[in-house]
Amino acid sequence: MNLNIKAKKDNTYDAIVVGSGITGGWAAKELTEKGLKTIMLERGRNVDHIEDYPTMFKEPWELPNNDRLTQEELQDYQKQNRTGYTVRQSTKHWWVKDTEHPYEEKKRFDWMRGYHVGGRSLMWGRQSYRLSNMDFEANAKDGHGVDWPIRYKDIEKWYDHVEKHIGVNGKKEGLPQLPDGQFLPPMEMNCIEELVRERIAKNYNDRIMTIGRSANLTQPHKGRGNCQYRNRCMRGCPYGAYFSTQSSTLPPAMATGNLTLRPHSIVTEVLYDPETQKATGVRILDAETLEYIEYHAKVVFLCASTLGSTWILMHSNEHFPDGMGNASGELGHNIMDHHLGAGASASYDGFKDKYYSGRRPNGIYVPRFRNIDSKHSDFIRGYGYQGGGSREGWSRNVAELSIGPNLKEEISKPGEWSFGFGGFGEILPYHENRAWLNYDKTDKFGLPTFVFDCEIKENEKAMRKDMAEQAGEMLERAGLKDVNVYNSEFSMGLGIHEMGTARMGRDPKTSVLNKWNQLHEVKNVFVTDGACMTSSGCQNPSLTYMALTARAADYAVEQLKKNNL
Repeated sequence: MNLNIKAKKDNTYDAIVVGSGITGGWAAKELTEKGLKTIMLERGRNVDHIEDYPTMFKEPWELPNNDRLTQEELQDYQKQNRTGYTVRQSTKHWWVKDTEHPYEEKKRFDWMRGYHVGGRSLMWGRQSYRLSNMDFEANAKDGHGVDWPIRYKDIEKWYDHVEKHIGVNGKKEGLPQLPDGQFLPPMEMNCIEELVRERIAKNYNDRIMTIGRSANLTQPHKGRGNCQYRNRCMRGCPYGAYFSTQSSTLPPAMATGNLTLRPHSIVTEVLYDPETQKATGVRILDAETLEYIEYHAKVVFLCASTLGSTWILMHSNEHFPDGMGNASGELGHNIMDHHLGAGASASYDGFKDKYYSGRRPNGIYVPRFRNIDSKHSDFIRGYGYQGGGSREGWSRNVAELSIGPNLKEEISKPGEWSFGFGGFGEILPYHENRAWLNYDKTDKFGLPTFVFDCEIKENEKAMRKDMAEQAGEMLERAGLKDVNVYNSEFSMGLGIHEMGTARMGRDPKTSVLNKWNQLHEVKNVFVTDGACMTSSGCQNPSLTYMALTARAADYAVEQLKKNNL
């Protein structure tokens, strides 16, 4: 057997980071700033900040087909387009094609994916909320899932750390179920939102409405420009005004001189030495040459997304027939998301003399108020609301038949004000909600694909009923009219907050990771993306992923210095 010693030396680093999205960017930043020579492996193409945002300044009339895909193009996005999020001409370069990356569903699962440097950090909704101690204690208290191996005090300073870097705008409210953070000045509510906020405060003593906490800059921060209120975030922001890998974590990582970024690198498995019981690196498939290459390091951070990291562990089966880290049998199980599609909307006959300027890329937030001080009779855990108010513009008259002066007069008048609450609820960690690899159906690279089998159950269905009813009641008490209460069909994945599948826990017999995000079985492999989540809370989870990643990186470097890894 011929060993290429030079190739192995050239491909050896202190750390390997798999994935370049929200957590991969944070892992690279923290590890390189602490002195580790690090390679970041991204399965998709490179995306340079600003240079590779092709539609960032395009107006609707400059985009083909009024920004819609052709029927021919839609054939490649049958699953991703059914969600209502709609892949568009202005954003189609971010989404993967279902035809190239298929998956199967025992029950419907909406899986939104973007394979490129930056991952979904370029496409996310930017809502940034902390989990509370109530969330970290929930499993232990009501017996669902397993106990988190950490509490809020273990992660609090890491929330501070990431918020100070990324820039989160928001308002401190002093709520135990929604801890305050390190905020930039909040965005402003418009007049109808202020009205609803005041009337909720007047009519309820168990709930409040605040402005959303979002990773959009309301003032210049860390060399990045502030938000211009264009609301074209998903196209890529040339001002760096929202958190993405490209604007926030990759620049300082690159500035250290310690980072090597390699796109087109599909990590297929983690390499393992049974004698040392440690990982030695990873094997990649070069997406352009289709060549297999090995990279070696003292520590491996899997940040490939919830299902991406789990896929890698499942496929690392040379020494682990059921997948690396799967002694507990929990790998691929306990898929969670946030359920949505239940709430209410209404109109308001007032503020005829008021309007607003700009397109604020943020909304309002009503923090969880159920099962805080008293138990609800029909369900455990809770939900929050996101939403907002707006006034109809000229576009409502597109179908108007009038012409000439009458049309001109009509389109110069704003329409009615409207307001909506949309619920975001917690899904419990059910063992039977799972995904597994299908070796009979492969992607365009000949690699196995996922099969999903997960659904919401009675607790979530009861919660959705309350979500819709309470949204309608709040709008009625606020004095709005034509209240429309809705509770749509929901399938998992639609919240785009898939998590679980490699959960943290105290006991190796019932969990995949320990309190430091290390595999119980392979201590120099860390998983810090959504796969690690033990429960979901009802808050958007990305901020928690970032904090856990920074915490795990700090611990990994400390352990490397002590020769424990």
